[in-house]
Amino acid sequence: MTCVAVDDEPLALDLLEDNIKKIPYLKLLKKCSNALEANSFLQTQPVDLVLLDIQMPGLTGIQFLQGLSKNPPLVIFITAYEKYALEGYNLDVVDYLLKPVSFERFLKAVNKAHDKFTAQKHPVVIQPVAAAPVATYLFVNSEYNLVRIDFSDIAYIEGLKDYVKIFLLSSPRPVITRMSMKSLEEKLPADQFVRVHKSFIVSLNKITSIRKGRISLLKAQIPISEHYKDNLNRFIDPKSMP
Repeated sequence: MTCVAVDDEPLALDLLEDNIKKIPYLKLLKKCSNALEANSFLQTQPVDLVLLDIQMPGLTGIQFLQGLSKNPPLVIFITAYEKYALEGYNLDVVDYLLKPVSFERFLKAVNKAHDKFTAQKHPVVIQPVAAAPVATYLFVNSEYNLVRIDFSDIAYIEGLKDYVKIFLLSSPRPVITRMSMKSLEEKLPADQFVRVHKSFIVSLNKITSIRKGRISLLKAQIPISEHYKDNLNRFIDPKSMP
């Protein structure tokens, strides 16, 4: 698997080169001290993996990655700044390493890249099945981690501008993730969850009572807005509500 190392710090580049030499399936084609140099190299030479710093003068690693054409190489971010982790996952990088990086952590990241590279070169042919399994969970980004959320564990969801808070039965603290209510609503099973307010989605089977435009659910009181009232009425006879 061919690779390019990109970092504006000479010592960091030397360390990357030493680590790459220890891994038999990696071949270092070039060391670049900035993203513009790497971009020029990639115009003429196909590369499988880019080991990329983020904070560099002229063009950042993120700007470089966003500017790559279709079918970009695999990318592992190696940076001293934790704040870019979520953006890295949004750009579908293989891994995000924080300096200083141990060889063990570096090896784990490039093994992941090699597995992905191998899968792309030799895709597994999956025979069609009668019906796809029904999803029972989703993953969300929270505090620089991908967190699994089981649908059965969700009590209700509250929207806060560009973020949502997912309240779970199994945890006293909600999971907070950057996502719109609309995009999260589309990922939830429509027969298990209902949006009752612009800021609230509730799990139908967690509702304990409904009274005077409010839903009692666990220890929370969830408002029902006029705009979303019909959503709830599809599941509950409105004539039976007090």
